[in-house]
Amino acid sequence: METIKIVHTNDLHSHFENFPKIARFIKKSRKKSTADQFYLFDIGDAMDRAHPLTEATDGSANIEWMNQQNYDAATIGNNEGLGNSHEQLDHLYDHANFPVILGNLYEHGGQLANFAKPYLIKTTDKGTKVGIIGFTAPYILTYPLLDWDIRLIQNEMPPIIKQIEQEKCDVIILMSHLGVSMDRLIAKQYPQIDVILGSHTHHLFEKGEMDNGVLLAAAGKYGQNIGTVDLTLNDNHQITEKSAYTTPTADLKAKKKDAQWISGQAEKGNEILASEKVAEIPYTLSTDIEAEHSFINEALVATQQYADADAAVLSSGLFLTDLKKGVVTKKDLHEALPHAIHVMQTTLTGDNVWRLVMEMEKNRAYLRRHLQKGMGFRGKIFGELVYRGITIDNKRNVYINGQQLEMKKEYKIALLDHYLFVPFFPTIEIVGDNKIMYPDFIRNVFADYLQKKYPMR
Repeated sequence: METIKIVHTNDLHSHFENFPKIARFIKKSRKKSTADQFYLFDIGDAMDRAHPLTEATDGSANIEWMNQQNYDAATIGNNEGLGNSHEQLDHLYDHANFPVILGNLYEHGGQLANFAKPYLIKTTDKGTKVGIIGFTAPYILTYPLLDWDIRLIQNEMPPIIKQIEQEKCDVIILMSHLGVSMDRLIAKQYPQIDVILGSHTHHLFEKGEMDNGVLLAAAGKYGQNIGTVDLTLNDNHQITEKSAYTTPTADLKAKKKDAQWISGQAEKGNEILASEKVAEIPYTLSTDIEAEHSFINEALVATQQYADADAAVLSSGLFLTDLKKGVVTKKDLHEALPHAIHVMQTTLTGDNVWRLVMEMEKNRAYLRRHLQKGMGFRGKIFGELVYRGITIDNKRNVYINGQQLEMKKEYKIALLDHYLFVPFFPTIEIVGDNKIMYPDFIRNVFADYLQKKYPMR
């Protein structure tokens, strides 16, 4: 008989406030484990640029912390994959002491990403061969914008499973940053997989879920829970029992030094960002959209220019803090615009511009106080829609820069990719010719604009 214990984390999203407890849990689990073999895996989205230290270090601080925990393997999530430029991701794991298992991210030349391995085989002390595979959510619209060739699971899974089986692995573990629906589908199609460690959709399986004989495990989000899987094997290296459970981080004992460490991580990041000066503005840019110098109106100019557009639309909920008169640093911009959101140039004919504006007007009152979550948004409410270059009269005629819409003429509108993914403006997705402008986040676009308009004296 043989026992294997697996501890797994997922979707930590740079929630450093939970890291001290997680680190102690891992250390204690490893030390007190009576299992014959202990493994530690991370299933992606370990980093999130909303945290100042992650932003300031391009995620290297997250990798440094993971190194200290001695992970056996990890895969990537969309925050690593799409929250970094091609070059940043290519070098994110340069100093990692663990392998990155990722079977569906390629260079355009057909070579697997340099930092990745398609699978990993580990042999336990008792001779059991454990095959570990990993996949990330294939955002086929956005990865190519970062010069990556992202591939679909239905194409990439079969050859890797076949290779693992040819290696005569006794246990197959999938690190899946694909979401719960895809995990359940994979379990139905590939019963030879023994355990799926899930993530991406932030689902929590407190006691695991059994689908078609495949054990699904998932530990929610933000390090609020830590996952554990226990496997029992017979002398022929066949699994006879498998179970999963999660441990709420809130139930773990805090130590006095935790708070100091947690605040120290944010301070360290903010110190680096504050040292990088961007511009010197002559007046405060206010989050009040009615103010003489409103933040959103300046940002509308920036996005319209960046997208080379006829008009622009932004929502007030994006702007979390004022930009104070004087020197503006990267810290100020990160606090004001922490979002993983990009500018998007959308080309529409006049009749579809009219339809989009009507959708915005119809949803305006609802969105004003709508609590927004996900899709890269790091604020609280969607807020007020504000136009630049778009006006409407009381007969619902729409004007672009004072000229009435020509229904068959094409117009370019500066929007955000966020508006493509939320369900309120279907015209964008249905008929828009949408160009998401990677790799810069909106704060980077605004930083470049400020630097040119208000250079340091």
